[in-house]
Order: sequence, then C-alpha cells, then structure tokens
Amino acid sequence: MKKIGGTGLAALLMLGPALVAILFFRLVPAVEAIRTSLSDPQGAFASYARVFADPAFLASVRQTLLFTVLVNPFQILLALGLAVLLTQRLPLVGLWRTLIFLPAALPQVVSAIIWGVMFRPDGPLNAVLGALGLPHQPFLTSKFQALPGIIILVSWVGVGYWMMFLVAGLKDIPGDTLEAAKIDGAGPFRTFFKVTLPQLKRPLLFVLVADTIANFLVFAPVETLTAGGPDHSTNLIMFDIYERAYVTGDLPAASAETFILLCIILAVVSIQFKLLPSED
Repeated sequence: MKKIGGTGLAALLMLGPALVAILFFRLVPAVEAIRTSLSDPQGAFASYARVFADPAFLASVRQTLLFTVLVNPFQILLALGLAVLLTQRLPLVGLWRTLIFLPAALPQVVSAIIWGVMFRPDGPLNAVLGALGLPHQPFLTSKFQALPGIIILVSWVGVGYWMMFLVAGLKDIPGDTLEAAKIDGAGPFRTFFKVTLPQLKRPLLFVLVADTIANFLVFAPVETLTAGGPDHSTNLIMFDIYERAYVTGDLPAASAETFILLCIILAVVSIQFKLLPSED
C-alpha cells in the first residue's frame, strides 16, 4: 500500500509540470475563447452569426480542408517510406535520420525564411530551373503555386518528425513475425502489406490524426511568406483568426472562429479513438 502511494506520488510529481502547462496553455485559453465569443455587444451568438455569414471565413475553412487533404497523404506516405528505408541496414543510417529530422528542430519561422529565399524570383530554385533550360516560376506570387509552396515547406518540417514515430513503430514489430513471413516464402512487398503494415496500424493512426491537427494549426509559414495571398489562396483558418483578432480588432468573432476550430479538432480526436484498434 505504501509502495502504491509512493509510486502515485512520484507519477504525480513527474506529470505535474505537464498538467500545469496543459491547464494554463490549453484549457484556460480555450475557456477564455468561449467566454469572449459570447461577449459580443450585439448578443451572445452574434459573433457566430457574423462569422458564418462571412465569405472570407468560409473560404478559409475550404482552403484549410483542401490544404489538409493534399498535405496529409503526402507527408504520411513520405514519412512511412523514409521510416521503412531507414530501418534497414544502411551505412550511416543514424546520420540520415538526424539530417531528415533536423528541420523539425528549427522554429517554423526560420524554415519559412529559408524557403522564402528558395522561392524568390531570383532565388536558387529558379536558378536551377534556368540552368536546366526551364522557364522561371512565380512560386509564392502565383495563386496556383502558393499553396503547393506552403505544402512543401510544411512537409520539409513535418516529414522527419512523423518519420521518427513510424521508425519507433517499426522497431516494435517482433522480429519473429517478420522471420516467419520470410520462412513462409513471402517477398518484401507481401511482407510489408500483410505483416508490417497491419502491425503499424496504431502508430499510423496516431500520426494521421496528429498530423491533421498540426496542419489545421499552420500559421507561421503563411504569416511570414504570403499573408494569406495571393488572392486568398493561402488564407488558412489560423491566419484568418489572426487577421480578425489583430488587424480588424473583432475579438468576439476571432474567438468564435477559435472555438469552431477547437470543435473540428475534437471531432478529429474522437474519430482517432474510434479508429484505434483494440489491444487484444
């Protein structure tokens, strides 16, 4: 009994800082956002009516959904491919993992500045295109290329991060299972799809949902490089919240958007728990 109490106290002491951080940096701001969204001078739900009647907000939701639909499969498939490759017996495999993960250790603003230089009309990417005899591209100044440019930037940051979770998942697969598949005559592709992938379901689902949430919250690259343009093509929901709060000064409407975004995130997390396989 004494041991259980000591273990519980030790666990509480270790979890305490994280719980305090969640309380003050997640729960308190969420409650404050709800309170502010209901404090509109025109009525409790006037801010929500104003937001849903605003084409700019509805367009930002559509752009965010499009962005998520495009970026998630790209990031997860690339992270999975790299994780499988970098769990093989390759020379300097630890160095390659570190180099691929390194962008995740940089602040997103720093990554945005680096890619902003790359995407400049007179930048390195257009220099390479010119050397190959190809026409220069507008990149971030084109409404058709700006969103793909943000996707490349965000993926450069995120792929290495998600790869590490999948590397850990691959290493948790029992070696006996893979050896048994080889003995049964299964080739690499059959082993991957019939043995490896099913056992990687939990890490993949976690990465899918966590990546979705992270992409709903993308802000720094948009604010740094495009300011939602050109022609609102990169006006993601987090940037729209920022504009409404700090440019137009409509805090109740910005808080309403924040609460709507929170509901979307909670819905995604709920789907995660429903999709997660049981432990048996």
